[in-house]
Amino acid sequence: MTFADTLAAWLPAQRWYAGVGTTIRDLTVTADTALVAGDPELRHLVVTVSQNGEAARIQVLVGIRAQLPDSLQHAVIGPAGPGATAYDALHDPALTRILLRGISEQVTVGPLRFVKEPGAVIDSRLDSLVMTGEQSNTSLTFGDVAILKVLRRLFPGQHPDLEMNRALARRGSAHVAEPYGWIETTIDGDRDPTLLAILSRYLPAASDGWSLAVTSLRDLYSGDGVSEAGSIRPEQAGGDFAGEAFRLGVATAEVHADLAAEFGTADNPPGALRDLAGQMTTKLEWVCVEVPQLRPYADKLRGYYADLAEMTGPLTVQRVHGDYHLGQVLRTPTGWVVLDFEGEPVMPLAQRRAPSVPLRDVAGMLRSFDYAARHQLLDRPDAAALRDISGEWVERSQAAFCKGYAEAGGMDPQANAPLLRALMLDKAVYEVVYEARHRPAWLSIPLGSIAEAL
Repeated sequence: MTFADTLAAWLPAQRWYAGVGTTIRDLTVTADTALVAGDPELRHLVVTVSQNGEAARIQVLVGIRAQLPDSLQHAVIGPAGPGATAYDALHDPALTRILLRGISEQVTVGPLRFVKEPGAVIDSRLDSLVMTGEQSNTSLTFGDVAILKVLRRLFPGQHPDLEMNRALARRGSAHVAEPYGWIETTIDGDRDPTLLAILSRYLPAASDGWSLAVTSLRDLYSGDGVSEAGSIRPEQAGGDFAGEAFRLGVATAEVHADLAAEFGTADNPPGALRDLAGQMTTKLEWVCVEVPQLRPYADKLRGYYADLAEMTGPLTVQRVHGDYHLGQVLRTPTGWVVLDFEGEPVMPLAQRRAPSVPLRDVAGMLRSFDYAARHQLLDRPDAAALRDISGEWVERSQAAFCKGYAEAGGMDPQANAPLLRALMLDKAVYEVVYEARHRPAWLSIPLGSIAEAL
């Protein structure tokens, strides 16, 4: 059994791997760079995995030790030659410190280039800790000052997460965690460098938006009087989220304004909305094939997309976040911070960097409010009694966010209702196929949203 076979058996069990649970039949080690020799050894691998006619490049940092301590047993990949064990090196502080030092000292090792942002101060003595909960990449915190996001699926070209974070930081935005440096490589045959990891300021006192929303909903659902046909209203509950939603709307509009100033705007050409509606309809058709539960709603969804296609007039497009939801924002003591400007990680970079209507981000966040509320009702025996106050919480949060966004200069969501509605429904259709593939127990969340919206 070769080490490529060992990797092929290990990868599908990793939560960040897009094909979790599948069988890999074709894996090639595309690049293998020794970063540290000895025991422990650190090797940087780029592997190419081919599945269903599609090839994907995956980044794996491999540690190799003769004796593996108990603290690393959970990270084992498999045997690496006689008397040696390979493991996921991102779980080993002795090896991740090498990455931090590389950025601090701006070293180059083979095709790998470690870059420090001008003026950044990096303490390379800090130990790392892998964060839990992330699904597409792997992030490590170094003390309470820095966080390294290691990209798992790789694409050559300018990466929007680094590009937009640097641009916003240069403008002095209070809504980003500024980057301290990054790691990149050039893979044989590629003209452009490939981003491997981004080191940024860590915000230890922050809470993510999803957790805050969930806490608000738990407070609401457990309030006195809820059992009596939901007599507690969201505005009366200690966990009302409308104020935070308003401030998040303001922060979103300010980020959009800075992105427009930095990267410019453009008017959509004639027929652009018709093309967008066509793309939404095409997505709907293949999702209905893959997820038959969506079919009863297909005709009405096509009708809303047809309404979008009939819209005329200029529409401004610009760079946007692209994958905006409550899990992508942090509430710090001083305000909201936006994370992860990479867009959908499985999409090509050209699509993720393409200008879009700012309301796409608004739609994503409005869907996220609804998602949080429905998620908290899953498996609750009193879900039916709570549905009305759940809906009120969503409506208050969505209205507050839209009000904050419009008052801060963003495109008025209420004045562009057909576009916003189509974008939200299109997002829900995406959620249907995502949940069907990855979390079938959650499929009722987007399906229920679509059913109530039509």
